[in-house]
Amino acid sequence: MRGDHMWSGDELDLDAYLERIDYEGDLGPTADVLRALHRAHVAAIPFENLDVALGREVPLDVRSLQAKLVDRRRGGYCYEQNSLFAAVLERIGFPVTGRGARNRTRGIALLPVTHAILVVTVDGEPWLVDTGFGQQGLLEPIPLRDGARAEQGGWTFAIGVEDEGIHVLRALRPEGWTDLYAFAPQTLYPPDFTVMNHYSSGHPRSPFVGKVVAQRPGTGARRSLVRNLLTVVRTDGSGDERKVGPAELVRTLSDVFGIEVDAEEAAGLVRVHSAVV
Repeated sequence: MRGDHMWSGDELDLDAYLERIDYEGDLGPTADVLRALHRAHVAAIPFENLDVALGREVPLDVRSLQAKLVDRRRGGYCYEQNSLFAAVLERIGFPVTGRGARNRTRGIALLPVTHAILVVTVDGEPWLVDTGFGQQGLLEPIPLRDGARAEQGGWTFAIGVEDEGIHVLRALRPEGWTDLYAFAPQTLYPPDFTVMNHYSSGHPRSPFVGKVVAQRPGTGARRSLVRNLLTVVRTDGSGDERKVGPAELVRTLSDVFGIEVDAEEAAGLVRVHSAVV
């Protein structure tokens, strides 16, 4: 471990990152700055699994993350998004630790702990920070205390605590509260994210292998492409969905999610997409 540089924030080009997320505000370890950076990050950098779909390695070192998410203006999934954001926050001076969460959005199925999140302490208070849960995720951090509730861009989230100190992030839907994920107080470190990433990027039962996934949270509406289904969900509970064929895939990634790929990537993604349509 590297002490003050656990998340390799010292290797980050902070100016390039801030330009990528179009952030020109204050930089200091305060709650206001944390919220502003989080909101700017999720607005600018989409959630996507395209390297996984292409069968590529998904490195989590800061230089690789910067090259992909910042310089190439691509997106990433939770390990990439939150590892990069942890480096940013560490560089600014926030105390940052990792956690591992269990997805609860798929009904009663007991899923493994594969979602990577962050806990950031500001003035002695811990905050749940998560830029990588895709279209259902937080727009801003939320205080990590039982009963905390936050309205963000028309979406409402809350924190609950269960037995054994398990924290749960919940979202308010038209039909009532639903659990998004649950996590224990155990601290995780970058090598733990690497192990989780290895499963999610390569195991045949991973929900990210063998198909294209792209998502964007947002104020008023959330957008998601999983396999060939493009969905839009709005804060009033209304939504739309349509099929996206192989010929539309690259244009949809660009127009809806702001993801640009080169010709080789486009050809590979169309092949993957054609196999699941």
